[in-house]
Amino acid sequence: MNLENSPYLSSAIVEIQCDDRWQVYFRLQELDVQCWCAAHQPLTVRVDSAIALIHVWSVVKQTEARSQLIEWLEACWCD
Repeated sequence: MNLENSPYLSSAIVEIQCDDRWQVYFRLQELDVQCWCAAHQPLTVRVDSAIALIHVWSVVKQTEARSQLIEWLEACWCD
């Protein structure tokens, strides 16, 4: 089975705009997902497999959850 010619496989470029884009960038680099980011620009990620897509989704979700927990803890400390 030659997956390279499969109509179901393609690559996509995804831009991620978030405050923690550098954290996402470094984690995706550790996972060998192609990505690049310039100063004051969104993170750009090349998604060329289902595993890469899952990695991107997971890292972004973890980063968002971490940010939300930090905000929640800061609100608790201020009350």
